[in-house]
Amino acid sequence: MRAAILLIGLIVLGLIPGQAARADDPDFIHFGAGAFDFQRDKTITAEFDVAYRSDYKLWILKPHGGLLATAAGSYYAYGGFLIDVYFGNRFVATASTAVGPYIKGSGKDLGSVIEFRSGLDLAYRFDNRSRLGVGIYHMSNTGLWSKRNPGEETALLFYQMPVNTLFSGWSSPGGYKPDAPQAK
Repeated sequence: MRAAILLIGLIVLGLIPGQAARADDPDFIHFGAGAFDFQRDKTITAEFDVAYRSDYKLWILKPHGGLLATAAGSYYAYGGFLIDVYFGNRFVATASTAVGPYIKGSGKDLGSVIEFRSGLDLAYRFDNRSRLGVGIYHMSNTGLWSKRNPGEETALLFYQMPVNTLFSGWSSPGGYKPDAPQAK
């Protein structure tokens, strides 16, 4: 519930005039590492996250999808939407939500194969539009498919690299042009 209120608040902030002028970011490849289930000593483990974050906008929402793996052998593939809110030209808050299949492996049993993930990122934006930041995420099945719903929280350090820096001929779905003038 708190995550939904936070997401609504960030959507409202995203509607403030001037936000669109700073929203000249490209699509990203996201690399993250951190602690899965960091609030519980018995089940805490390392997490690694790789994702694609599109610059294509559906109103103010952007699609994203990725895969996370834990050192305990759990996997989660996800897809969903996010919203970026810019504070000046250097700082970005991103609220996200996603859904996807979870395979527990030898890791934590989250009660269902289908899990929902919501989160908040805070990042510093460099001149080349890459970002370095931290994120907090919550994952659970919301009790829809199982009475067992322990959930988990992740703390993550991440780096987001513009896709066009990896693939020079990349054509961004949202129309980002790396040679076009950028907001500074």
